[in-house]
Amino acid sequence: MGASQSWLSHKSIHEFTVKDSKGKDVDLSVYKGKVLLVVNVASKCGFTDTNYTQLTELYNKYKDKGFEVLAFPCNQFLKQEPGTSLDASEFACTRYKAEYPIFKKVRVNGPDAEPVYKFLKGSKPGFLGGRIKWNFTKFLVDKDGNVIERYSPTTSPFNIEGDIKKALGEV
Repeated sequence: MGASQSWLSHKSIHEFTVKDSKGKDVDLSVYKGKVLLVVNVASKCGFTDTNYTQLTELYNKYKDKGFEVLAFPCNQFLKQEPGTSLDASEFACTRYKAEYPIFKKVRVNGPDAEPVYKFLKGSKPGFLGGRIKWNFTKFLVDKDGNVIERYSPTTSPFNIEGDIKKALGEV
C-alpha cells in the first residue's frame, strides 16, 4: 500500500497526529473518550460568523460533558483563510472567544489533503463523494474515534446539537 493511501489502514481518528497552530505535533489519541466535532474553518466566509458563534456556544455548553471541537483552518475555498495558522487561531480566539483547539492550516481536498481529512471523507462520503464541498463541513466523531455523521456547510452547529447530545449519551 502506497504512502498516499496510508490513511486507509486507520480505524479511528485517534490514530492520527496533526499539527497545532504553532506547528507542534498533537496526537489525537488525547481525545479518546470524547465526542468530537471536526470542522474546516475559514475567517472570511459568509458562514464564518454563524458557525464560530454557535461552535463556541456548543463547546462551552458541553465541554465538561466530554465534547470537543477540533477546528482546521483551510484556504482552499476562494482563499477565505488567507493568513497564517496563528492568524486563524488568533481570529477565532479573539473575535469568537474560541477555547477549543485551532490547528495548523490544512488542505482538505486533493492529493495533498491532510491524512486525517482523507480518513474523515473516506468514512463518510458526502454529496460530492470524497470531496469537501466548502468551508464549515462538519464531522461528528464518537468517543471511540469513529465518524458518526457528516454535515454540510449550510447545516448550522445548533442543528447538530441533538446528535451531539445523543453521542454524549444524554438522549
